[in-house]
Amino acid sequence: MTEAPSNPPGEMAVGRTALRDRDGPAIEVRGLRSAFGDHMVHENLDLTVSRGEILGVVGGSGTGKSVLLNTIIGLRQPDAGTVKVFGQSLRRASKKRWDELERAWGVLFQGGALFSNLTVRENVTAPMFEHTKLSRRDANELADLKISMVGLRPEAGALKPSELSGGMRKRAGLARALALDPELLFLDEPTSGLDPIGAAGFDELIRDLADSLDLTVFMITHDLDSLYEITDRVAVLADGKVVATAPVAELEASDHPWIREYFLGPRGRAARAARSEQRAGGTKS
Repeated sequence: MTEAPSNPPGEMAVGRTALRDRDGPAIEVRGLRSAFGDHMVHENLDLTVSRGEILGVVGGSGTGKSVLLNTIIGLRQPDAGTVKVFGQSLRRASKKRWDELERAWGVLFQGGALFSNLTVRENVTAPMFEHTKLSRRDANELADLKISMVGLRPEAGALKPSELSGGMRKRAGLARALALDPELLFLDEPTSGLDPIGAAGFDELIRDLADSLDLTVFMITHDLDSLYEITDRVAVLADGKVVATAPVAELEASDHPWIREYFLGPRGRAARAARSEQRAGGTKS
């Protein structure tokens, strides 16, 4: 694991938890069933997320992408099936293990989901005060490091969410998600609402952080540019389950109707062409 540079005093008090299964997958979902009354969202859904990969998750409206995320992080109980994170079954986790798991993952919800009455720095320190015994001084220093790590200026720490642009709110939410040095990062539509330049910058930030911090990333997105640019594999939700999990290049050859329409339609072709041009430019330089 690559250590983050310039650790401030007290950062080791946050650290990474001693997770039991160091060699297995980061996430393992088997036979998941999710229903709302008579409406079946998932039926016998299987998914494995390998350690260290950036997995994109796509699917049409109503395929249960956010339901899947909420189930994996324990916000929703599955109607059937098992969910394991770092080898730990969520259903069987003790209170102590739940605390360890919550420290081992960070979540960036759509829009950032920041506390509106707190400053950016206070938002980032909130999980530190909940899960660690850091002093306020050490927590503030660590928060300032996280704020800088996501590309925000130091003065952003004193601002309220209402004083931030959409892109800045996303980065502030990401800083909070990284507050406890997680091994696993969940992103829900991270580039939604950003202009193309802002979205490309956020993609680059995610890739850089994943590489430097040895993160596993579970990313729900509709952004084809993100899928082509930074994912290692993409899981496709359709028909109540994961119908394919593969690199984008392999999905382009799929005969599944939704996958073909998604990746080989006009927007998919444009994203693929942009990626090809970028690679050609890099080769020339």
